[in-house]
Amino acid sequence: MPHNPVNEKTASVFVALVGRPNVGKSSLTNRLVGEKVAIVTQKPQTTRSRITGVLTRGPLQYVLLDTPGIHPPRNKLDARMTQTAAASIKDVDVTVMLFEPSGALNESEQKMVEALRHSAPALAVINKVDLLRDFAALEARRRELEALGVFDAVLAVSAQDGTGCEELLEKLRAYAEPGPHYFDDDAFTDMPEKELAAELIREKLLLFMREEIPHGVAVTVESFKERQDKDLVDISAVICCERQSHKGIIIGKNGQMLKKIATAARLDCEDLLGVHINLKIFVKVIENWRNREKQIDDLGFSKP
Repeated sequence: MPHNPVNEKTASVFVALVGRPNVGKSSLTNRLVGEKVAIVTQKPQTTRSRITGVLTRGPLQYVLLDTPGIHPPRNKLDARMTQTAAASIKDVDVTVMLFEPSGALNESEQKMVEALRHSAPALAVINKVDLLRDFAALEARRRELEALGVFDAVLAVSAQDGTGCEELLEKLRAYAEPGPHYFDDDAFTDMPEKELAAELIREKLLLFMREEIPHGVAVTVESFKERQDKDLVDISAVICCERQSHKGIIIGKNGQMLKKIATAARLDCEDLLGVHINLKIFVKVIENWRNREKQIDDLGFSKP
């Protein structure tokens, strides 16, 4: 059950957002924080590692952990992503599990629901209500989730237009623990700037590339240097892919695809960081890296 409500002394609430791929965890994180801390695309498995979003309102600080979508693993990277989501519910004050507004719960969702029976308190959030035309379906989903007996409350939101988000934040207040804030009050994430840049580059890959390529790529920022004489940051990044043929597709004819990716990523980086960016991107092949533990480690995917 919820903890005591927050008093005027400082307090924090750690929240894990879990759910199936593409249910809107990253979009909701961005909406609640008010900044783009997690990349968003229509392709599944966009989020690969745990992303921290921070929102501070007066004495209360919300720490939101956006986790990879829960799904049956097909390789060692998938397995690590699934473990990261499962481990996150043990580290928080409350878990928010997101659901589609209709359709049967899949096996991974059912397993997560069972895991929540033995973990911290949880709220169910039905996302994408802005797309609904049949509100009877929404009420049916609400009753279905309430009947599971796992969730303290079932809420309906839209990460797209913000519907229900203030109500969700108000519900989360009840789980806060008194104590100091863990992040600066003006922080919106704990991700280093170089990791934010790498994620923005990967987002453009997911948006622009063909279906068979994006999940076989990783992005690392090799250097991130501020120039002393001008308001400019030099960023050098590497896109790793699994096949030589994929490298050619990523670069594109006369380098056009890589230029398109770099231009879009640079503009987003400049908007996020508030400085001019000189971005250089290189592409290299690491065969079958998603099934090689050392390569997964080297590319920055931390173990849960």
